[in-house]
Amino acid sequence: MVDLTAIILTKNEEKNIEKCIKSIRSVAKRIIVVDSYSDDDTIKIAANLGADIYQNPFINYATQFNWGLNHTGINTEWVLRIDADEEFTEELCNEINERLPNINENITGMTINLRIVFMGKWLRHGGMYPWKLLRIFRFKAGFLENRNMDEHVALKYGEVGQFKSDFIHHDFKDLNYWTHKHNWYSNREVKDYFEHHELPEQSMKNKWAMNKRKMKNGVYYRLPKFFRAHMFFIYRYYLKLGFLDGTEGKIFHFLQAYWYRFLIDAKIHECEITGKRYEDQGALNSLRGGYTLSRFGGCHFKAVKAVAA
Repeated sequence: MVDLTAIILTKNEEKNIEKCIKSIRSVAKRIIVVDSYSDDDTIKIAANLGADIYQNPFINYATQFNWGLNHTGINTEWVLRIDADEEFTEELCNEINERLPNINENITGMTINLRIVFMGKWLRHGGMYPWKLLRIFRFKAGFLENRNMDEHVALKYGEVGQFKSDFIHHDFKDLNYWTHKHNWYSNREVKDYFEHHELPEQSMKNKWAMNKRKMKNGVYYRLPKFFRAHMFFIYRYYLKLGFLDGTEGKIFHFLQAYWYRFLIDAKIHECEITGKRYEDQGALNSLRGGYTLSRFGGCHFKAVKAVAA
């Protein structure tokens, strides 16, 4: 175990939270759950596993995570950002326990390789592995950049090192929830598009995230709407060999690289012709017996300009 505090943000994660907490107990001195008022057994399960529980209204992921950084009494040298549907491998835990106490002082953040599991299948192709994500950072050196979507850990100073082992994204919720969640994501991304995509990027000392952002804003969003979703699917599924991941790979890349990106373009188009904008929508609501919307989950609009005649 190292001098590290893990922060997990939750909203109705009873299917995932146990495996997440158990996977990091050998490395985290303290585990904090910042919950957005779950109405399932998330809090009960997390508390029984020794996590410290805090609750706070959800605005967006970055605001919630930074609230956790500033309001939960963290006193460890390192902080881990991990989602409830993620888990550490045993190899990663061993590597962290061995290497983190001896990291050079000029290194203030560490990347980890993300392994995505979708419908039980490890997606090895289509550009999905490995994603190098900065998830461990020195407490005083890092924060989560304030964006509505695609937020990354930003460092105030220092350099970035890398762990060689993997952590796993494996959501045990079903495909109905996955599409519901990505519809919610699309609202956040459209809001972010109108607020940020034309602005110059600020350095995060996170080269992988910066390069990804430059490709997205400098290349992808400069292509024509709708056409770019089609090209992105071709790139991921055919050129990056996503088809080698079988049926699960086909489902994932069509839904994530085509349907999801097309849906974002459709909502951008809607905003452009109607003058509407997406507001903060709060935490993702749960699905119980079908598609339901809570007061946290709906799409909200406000008019910002008159539609041209």
